[in-house]
Amino acid sequence: MPCFRHAKISRNRRNAPERRFNVTRNTRFMARTAPLSFAQQRLWFLAQLEPRSPAYNISSAIQIEGPLDNAALERSLTEMSRRHETLRTTFATEDATPVQIIHPPTELKLQQLDFTTVSEEQREKEARRLMREEAVCSFDLVTGPLLRAKLLRMEPEKHLLLLTIHHIVSDGWSMGVLHQELFTLYEAFIHGQSSPLSELPIQYADFAVWQRQYLQGDLLAEQLDYWREQLKDLTTLDLPTDRPRPPMQTFTGATHEIHLPLTIIKDLNLLVRKEGATPFMTLLAAFQTLLHRYGGQDDIVVGTPIAGRTRVEVEGLIGFFVNMLVLRTDASGDPTFRELLKRVKKVALGAYAHQDIPFEKVVEELHPRRDPSRNPLFQVAFALQNTPRPSPPFSGLKVSTIAAYRNIRFDLEVHLTEVDDGLHGLFVYNTRLFEAQAIARMARHFRSVLEGIAENPELRLSELPMLTPEERHQLLVKWNQTETKYPRDACIHEL
Repeated sequence: MPCFRHAKISRNRRNAPERRFNVTRNTRFMARTAPLSFAQQRLWFLAQLEPRSPAYNISSAIQIEGPLDNAALERSLTEMSRRHETLRTTFATEDATPVQIIHPPTELKLQQLDFTTVSEEQREKEARRLMREEAVCSFDLVTGPLLRAKLLRMEPEKHLLLLTIHHIVSDGWSMGVLHQELFTLYEAFIHGQSSPLSELPIQYADFAVWQRQYLQGDLLAEQLDYWREQLKDLTTLDLPTDRPRPPMQTFTGATHEIHLPLTIIKDLNLLVRKEGATPFMTLLAAFQTLLHRYGGQDDIVVGTPIAGRTRVEVEGLIGFFVNMLVLRTDASGDPTFRELLKRVKKVALGAYAHQDIPFEKVVEELHPRRDPSRNPLFQVAFALQNTPRPSPPFSGLKVSTIAAYRNIRFDLEVHLTEVDDGLHGLFVYNTRLFEAQAIARMARHFRSVLEGIAENPELRLSELPMLTPEERHQLLVKWNQTETKYPRDACIHEL
């Protein structure tokens, strides 16, 4: 199961009413073991197939400027591990069944490296090397730990905190919780105070128990029936790639950034309101238009993450809650964009209404032909993050998240984040399939499609502009400048 890093996941709560747990801590935790959630079970299975794969590592890099108290930071990490059982969980097999093993709290050691004695160029080089090394270094689910923390001292008052965690105990939302609570604890500890965080009412293992009790009987059958019908005769989306697809799936990713200005977004929001849609639905429809134009296919399948935290008790937990919804849109008949948006809206609402069924259970039910070179059911993912998070307090520190090394589990991921001046976009792509310039061109074409939609949503998909003005000039003018000098006193056969 994928994770869309930097917390790029929306809750979609209005489409999924909150339900409270019937499982309480008194009914479970005398034992030190617990069942796996459905999502964990699939990752555990994949780990048995490829035990040394780093594909499900989640990496983050936090730059800290100012007088840092290393001991207080280490104590904060230890308290985080005590507070969240997932951070001290490993996985074993009992009676041929995988289980979670929750270990007692212990001190979490922060590995510290000092680069202040080397040149600035060498410091940056070492930092990049360690970021990549952390991202590709696999975890052992049996022995653990499944969280690694390294502190790089780049200058006397400038540090880089590298946090790497396995997806089986975390997700993108969880990383936001981890960062928030870590520095809240740090703020308290440097002032000699105790933890200001209230004890968690439940733990992730409680959720795993509840999920297996909840998803049974008629509810499970109804949800599976929906996805079985929705994804019947699913086709594979084949985008033009720069290199042949390797026989085994690879996970090395790179990124390309794009900015969509507020002027485009405001025009699109007018369409959103008229159609009773959401910004996500409109942007997804535009992205699926791009895929339709690129691949020439009418059956467009895209995966999108949903936080999976529709219950208030789990919002503050670190754990693997994120679910993937498979959004399949019919782009046949060359519809207008407004018509396509209506189709996307219907598909999205249906998916939201059936989001409780884990992606892993859908895959298990559909039994897609196993292809080791591809992710099952979809190869392209799309996400919009529009849920702001408050910044934690800091004493004399400037803290910022910087881009970490990326592993990728799909051919292509597109993440959009709402910012004050529009949308910030990130195209994450598999470097074994795509060249950097091809993805940069695709990002430009995405913007062109959005501009065309904002200007006239009544255009048919085939009519929406995709080329940039520069590309259009090159195609129509530069490549047509074929005039050349030739002898005027010769016949054609002589020329």
